[in-house]
Amino acid sequence: QVQLVESGGGLVQAGGSLRLSCAASGRSFRSYAMGWFRQAPGKEREFVAVISWSGGSTDYADSVKGRFTISRDIAKNTVYLQMNLLKPEDTAVYYCARRPGGTATAVDDYDYWGQGTQVTVSS
Repeated sequence: QVQLVESGGGLVQAGGSLRLSCAASGRSFRSYAMGWFRQAPGKEREFVAVISWSGGSTDYADSVKGRFTISRDIAKNTVYLQMNLLKPEDTAVYYCARRPGGTATAVDDYDYWGQGTQVTVSS
């Protein structure tokens, strides 16, 4: 019913920037949160950032605060993740996810997932 497609990943040098996009298609909800998660090799999938349906509430993982910014365009049904001052430890597959409710940080709180986009940060 809902499809999420991430884009914008790639290879970047440490200190550089990337902007990820997540376009949603299909059925939408009056109120839902959208989050970004990532999974690095040998590690568990972890929370990165989340934004409420209205865009008025956001939350970030401590590891990305001050460097990453999440935003959304409701009319375009798209969420963005601006990533600045990238570090090699940011290397991971980044996933977009939707939750038909308020903001949350746990993987199990989200019902719909994209297939991910690879972000690689070289030293």
